[in-house]
Amino acid sequence: MTSDTPLKDISRLNPIQQKALERLGLKTARDLLYHFPSRYEVPGQRKQISELAAGDDAVIFGKILSAKTSKAWRKKIPLGEAVIEDETGKIKAIWFHQPYLAKKVAVGQFAEFRGKVAARKKTGTGAVATTAPELYLTNPEVRDGLAWQAGKESLFYNNDNNQNLEEFLVPVYPETRGLSSGWFYYQQKKLLAGGALNDLVDSLPTELLKKFNLPSLKTALVWIHHPKKLTDAEAARKRFAFEEVFFIQLARLRDKKIYQSNPSFSLRTSKTEISKFLKNFPFKPTTAQTKAIEQILADFAADKPMVRLLEGDVGSGKTLVAAAATFAIVNAGYEVSYMAPTEILARQHFESFCQYFAHLNVQVGLLTGKECRKFPSKINPTESTHISRTQLLKWVANGEIPILVGTHALIQKNVKFKELALVIIDEQHRFGVLQRAKLARKNLENGSLPHLLTMTATPIPRTLALTVYGDLDLTLLDELPAGRKPIVTKIIPPNKREAAYEHVREELAAGRQAYVICPRIDEPDPEKELAIQAKSARAEAKRLQEKNFPEFEVGLMHGKLKPKDKEETMQEFANGEIDILVSTSVVEVGVNVPNATIIMIEGAERFGLAQLHQLRGRVLRSSHQAYCYIFSDTTNAKSMERLKALVETKSGFDLAEKDLALRGAGTMSGEKQWGISDLGMEALRNLKMVAAARIEAEKIIEDDPDLSLHPDFAEKLKARKQELHFE
Repeated sequence: MTSDTPLKDISRLNPIQQKALERLGLKTARDLLYHFPSRYEVPGQRKQISELAAGDDAVIFGKILSAKTSKAWRKKIPLGEAVIEDETGKIKAIWFHQPYLAKKVAVGQFAEFRGKVAARKKTGTGAVATTAPELYLTNPEVRDGLAWQAGKESLFYNNDNNQNLEEFLVPVYPETRGLSSGWFYYQQKKLLAGGALNDLVDSLPTELLKKFNLPSLKTALVWIHHPKKLTDAEAARKRFAFEEVFFIQLARLRDKKIYQSNPSFSLRTSKTEISKFLKNFPFKPTTAQTKAIEQILADFAADKPMVRLLEGDVGSGKTLVAAAATFAIVNAGYEVSYMAPTEILARQHFESFCQYFAHLNVQVGLLTGKECRKFPSKINPTESTHISRTQLLKWVANGEIPILVGTHALIQKNVKFKELALVIIDEQHRFGVLQRAKLARKNLENGSLPHLLTMTATPIPRTLALTVYGDLDLTLLDELPAGRKPIVTKIIPPNKREAAYEHVREELAAGRQAYVICPRIDEPDPEKELAIQAKSARAEAKRLQEKNFPEFEVGLMHGKLKPKDKEETMQEFANGEIDILVSTSVVEVGVNVPNATIIMIEGAERFGLAQLHQLRGRVLRSSHQAYCYIFSDTTNAKSMERLKALVETKSGFDLAEKDLALRGAGTMSGEKQWGISDLGMEALRNLKMVAAARIEAEKIIEDDPDLSLHPDFAEKLKARKQELHFE
């Protein structure tokens, strides 16, 4: 056996297992070796079934005699049931509202069950209750016997050996349909014993391993899958976490070095000209905005292309900074491309730039999948007009339209510029690496690469910024414009809901507007076995219109609407035709309705802290006092801790750090979107580790930018598919 041996040649796989492995992308022994446990458990002090009593937190081990799904007799609650037997008796396991769990247990096999022992009246013939209650395990966790039977069979049948069980760590692997944690453990044991490690080459040099006290690759693989003690497993996880962060940073820094090795547009803009341009804005730039503009202008004056990330909290004024950068480029006679992730945002930025540059008689274009516009129109110089796509692209190509705003339509091959000197990408994490690269390379055929300014309103913890955005220079906007009042955020318990509605009614009567955010679009299907109990946007919009706010206009928006319908709804809300907009989180980023001063978030525990902060930012758009009402029925202590953090913390940057600590980097924006494994995400909680990995990566790239002296590193990056941003 080698690390390249196909899994189908190592183990006999049934069709369900084959599909599951394909779904996980596991094809070879090497792939499976890198499928790491998510945690470790110690088999509990087991009891025999005859020893159980109501109220016990019990661990039993026995044979599964039967399993089925059913419904409770009175309340018709969907149930899953299994019968377990050991040498002293039998007991039922019952999963309420989770009947699918009964389908996952293997009848005829041995398994460990952990759960609370409950009791119910036992009935006999004629429904005559007997005196002895029937005991059962309620919603138990199940661990199949494979994991512990492998090499430890005797421990399960001899209660005198419980002290040995306490020394035996059980790795728990992420499961999927057809593949249990026990199956993974059994296969990993087979790989370790079969020589799958023998041909593996360590990608980290010995000096790095010694410097940071990390185990070698082969030792780490043994420790992570079959640790003798918890410190071994922790050391192995630390090694793989360091390795992942190190190579991500190595790739990002190489990206930056290669990109900046190309010539760009070197230009100088006087502060007097910028100040004159900014005087046309209705507000004075903050100190943070002024500093950000100065950093960007300094980048423009250098002899290499800028690669900068502008990170600003909600309402911090990133668009003003982008406008100032655009003015500097256009004033020098070059062109700017501004890409937004949605048509709504693109149209919003287009309209803003029309206002910013109207007094300069600068033409601005809009290019999306469904429309092309130009400002100013020949008929009315204060308005934009629809034009043909062919005509728009012609004017952009010859430089007559120096500012082009759009969606991903901007990256199409037929979109050409005369001299594109600046690319601005809004909410850049919403675009793929290749999409960003295509736009950034638009001017390469003319001999120079444009400056690149990416922007995000999603607060990023420092560890994540150093790792994932390691190829970008970071600028922070950590100051709100003058006159903006902090949002009043409150957690509303069920008995205070009506009082909150009354305050909303007062705000609406005063001419303000409100958002209501729901976690889902539709009500759950009652036929489904497991339904997420959360309010739906459709049902909530109907309820609010008919029962709570009949005198006001309630609108509905969600992700299933056609783009045209979404835009029409948002336009109606922006125009004040809709008083209350019920929506899913599609309004999370960028939508600007200054008159909206209240946002109510249903099922708030289902959103990440950073996402809740983004949603809250929808009402931080004016000098009016804004309110955020958090509705949640959760009793979970961790969920309440997160929601209280939202109430107490106003800074998105501080919240991002708390979210990283409480939930992990992968959930900060609702999804894992950075291509980092779960183990890598764990590493991002350790700033010292991330900083150390970055220092080592910087040393290597500084001395060997193309990694010609480090072919093993170059090969590793290629194998891990760490693609260059700007190749």
